[in-house]
Amino acid sequence: MNVIAQANAGRETYLGISDVGYVLFYLLVAITLAVFAYGVYLRFSRYTQGDDDPFARLNDLPSRIVSSAKIVLSNEKQFNRDLYGGLMHSFILWGFLTLFIATLIIGFEQYTTELIFGIVFWEGDFYLAYQFIVDAMGLLFVVGIGMAMYRRYWVRNHRLWGRHTSNEDDIFIWTLFALGVGGFLLEGARIYATGMPDHEVVSFVGYGIAMVFQAIDVPTTGAALEATVNGVDYSAAGALGYNAETIHWLFWWSHSLLALFFVAWIPYAKPFHMISSFANVVTRDEKAGARLPNVPSDLDATNAESIDDFTWKEILDQDACTKCGRCSSVCPAKASDRPLDPRNVILDLKKYREELDDGGEEKPIIADGGTSVINTETMESCMACMACMDACPVEIEHLQSFTRLNRQMTDQGDIAPSMQDVFQNVMQNGNTFGDSPRDRADWADELEFDVADAREEEVDYLWYVGDYPSYDERNKQVARSLATILQEADVSFGILFEDEKYDGNDIRRVGEEFLYVELAGHHVETWEDCEFDKIVCTDPHSYNTFKNEYPEVDFEEFADDPMMPFDYTDEWNADGDIDVLHWTQAVEELVQGGALDLSGTELDYTVTYHDPCHLGRYNDEYEAPRDLIRATGCELDEMPRNRDNSFCCGGGGGGLWMDFEEEPKPSEERIREALEDTDAGAGVEKFVVACPMCMTMYEDGRKTGGYEDDIEIVDIAELVVEAIGAEEEANLEVAAD
Repeated sequence: MNVIAQANAGRETYLGISDVGYVLFYLLVAITLAVFAYGVYLRFSRYTQGDDDPFARLNDLPSRIVSSAKIVLSNEKQFNRDLYGGLMHSFILWGFLTLFIATLIIGFEQYTTELIFGIVFWEGDFYLAYQFIVDAMGLLFVVGIGMAMYRRYWVRNHRLWGRHTSNEDDIFIWTLFALGVGGFLLEGARIYATGMPDHEVVSFVGYGIAMVFQAIDVPTTGAALEATVNGVDYSAAGALGYNAETIHWLFWWSHSLLALFFVAWIPYAKPFHMISSFANVVTRDEKAGARLPNVPSDLDATNAESIDDFTWKEILDQDACTKCGRCSSVCPAKASDRPLDPRNVILDLKKYREELDDGGEEKPIIADGGTSVINTETMESCMACMACMDACPVEIEHLQSFTRLNRQMTDQGDIAPSMQDVFQNVMQNGNTFGDSPRDRADWADELEFDVADAREEEVDYLWYVGDYPSYDERNKQVARSLATILQEADVSFGILFEDEKYDGNDIRRVGEEFLYVELAGHHVETWEDCEFDKIVCTDPHSYNTFKNEYPEVDFEEFADDPMMPFDYTDEWNADGDIDVLHWTQAVEELVQGGALDLSGTELDYTVTYHDPCHLGRYNDEYEAPRDLIRATGCELDEMPRNRDNSFCCGGGGGGLWMDFEEEPKPSEERIREALEDTDAGAGVEKFVVACPMCMTMYEDGRKTGGYEDDIEIVDIAELVVEAIGAEEEANLEVAAD
């Protein structure tokens, strides 16, 4: 049997379909496409009712589409921390796209090349290759659907179930399964009914099903029924009056009607994510979360008084959600039993919007007491860690919607008393502690050298120390360690003394936008009077807001506001001419350049390292801190959740200033992970951080979790200073010998 060389290989497209059936089918196709088009129109017309988005979403559209196609087709986000889910979705996606393209190829030949030019290409070698690929990818599609059904119904993966799980989820997955299996049954019936031509062996799945029909002796002509009546023993199918042609006819129509139903249903339910998800990836903001939308001075639709205040992109985010629960599974607030589930917030907003579109009654978007779409305690729970956004396979920008809700809470006064105290402290004294600005540089009094005033002399590094290193006793030690490192490296650095104020990053994420703008204006105006090469930050939160958000502020819009204590009207660092660095990046450069004499053998501790959210997920900096740890000689034992999968300390998004009833605390869970889930386990001696907020949260977690005797919390700067001291001591011993 020579399969590949059969030049006459091919088949009839509408086998056994009468002229009436042919006309009826295309009438149904026309109706289906009209219903589909109307549904898509309704969806996209709804987006036009949303508010304008402040970020460019459609600029450089061709490159956006290309990069998005790479993300979607590679399924890279689905593979993230979930190999099973990645394979499952890849099989479904690639199989579905192959079957869709295969259908387009048939239509292209019939209604373009053959109808217009009389050219037929769906035959011979092309047909054979086509059939093999379609069967192979169709089988992957069915396998992928089977994997999804196994995970959903047998394993009952917890993240797939929630209050928004509905019948449409079941209809969606079972329809896809029926389409995949039904397509193969139809193919098998066709192959059997046409005499099982040799070349159809390339359709290996359909051919196998045809062999089953052959094995059970399904009759192939209408004579089978008559013979049965005359007492001849035929197969069960024949005894019931069915033959291969009839079975094929039934399979053809059932498969076609199901396919037409699915196409018509796409814009009205969960299948729409096949369109909205790709659109969401195309319109993503590469800096989403790291920068937030600015508030215009006229406060036009910046909060969440109504659903129409949300931008078209935020509405698209809601439609793109597939209910996969990846965001929920990585959310530290949810893991600590705080009342936040990122998926539910997005889907609650979507459900409310759809209810309003169907004539439902309006209610507050966010408020206390359960009378609103979202409860205030839900948004107070958010740590702004961006884990949800990092895990989302369709690039939903949760933090943009969450910040809108937080701004509405702040505008309404529905914020925790402890946060109101923080706002008051910043407004009156420029810091979150409420201490005197004159005391801001007192941490430096214990140093054996003087720290320069960057307002009075030119420096290489303008060092923004931050609130906690300036006022918190534990973090003052870190500030002194970093000052010692910079002094040892013989670089010029200076600070702003009482002109340094709180950076504004976290109060902005809690919703206090105008106070943030006031702080930003003060700092950029102060920096304009200083001479420096780079800004270096102790705190990753400061680093993020200086690097990604201050350049976005339209200071000119606010300069005339009498409530704003600055006259600055330019864009600050819009072109990125001023380098903004986290201190680990700056010191790593110094170590690499030989400014610090470290051999990498000074210390012999076994340590683990916690990636701060604002340094890692926000700004993709993972290696500089690790390089410094290794430069001290410490053995770094990674926690299972590290780098972009790091688990938040609980201090972000205002969490540092609020008390929650949670079990366990994120900080306690993280320390447990360090002592139990690392390779070294209880052999880990030091829990290393690179963020003042992390230091504060983990020192607290060490006490409340009962880990005080088990592990020490240290900053990388403290390790580096200890290593420098050990190196100097070793050099003195060598000199003495």
